[in-house]
Amino acid sequence: MEQLKEYRYLIATIFAVFAILLIGAVFSETFTQQRTYLELFMLFGGMLFVFSVLTVVVILGFSSFALFLAFFLAAAIAMYGIEAALLTIAITYCIWGFVFSIELLLVDNDVPSATEWFESRYTFESFKREYFAFYPMIFFVYLLIEVVPNILHRETLKRFSPSEVFEKMRNLLR
Repeated sequence: MEQLKEYRYLIATIFAVFAILLIGAVFSETFTQQRTYLELFMLFGGMLFVFSVLTVVVILGFSSFALFLAFFLAAAIAMYGIEAALLTIAITYCIWGFVFSIELLLVDNDVPSATEWFESRYTFESFKREYFAFYPMIFFVYLLIEVVPNILHRETLKRFSPSEVFEKMRNLLR
């Protein structure tokens, strides 16, 4: 129970948003307002489900998540249509790419927990597939974490070379 202490405010906020939307739907004066609140309630519930599924992605790793993602996309298409499935794919790509890129930058900075993270989840072939799939995200995260603070705070800029990181990972995962 001590571990859940950190999440109390998050859980309370989620319940508060659901409660506010339901109260808005119940006390709406017109049918259009009521329908709008109920649509927001469903949208928020769907987005909460998407983000909870993405948390599972981060915990399990992308390769073991593929079957579950296929099931989730089928459910999203059935409930919300093809646009929801495309949104889910885009959000999954962005969030998993962000996690992968941060871990890769941590490996570049020789952080032991990041190398353990890659060793426990990847073979070199699976790493190579995700490396090329998330190549644009790697540069985006590098700009966000290294270049922007350098511009704002005049910190020293660590040089990033994707080919060096790739070779480091080749040696690590073989």
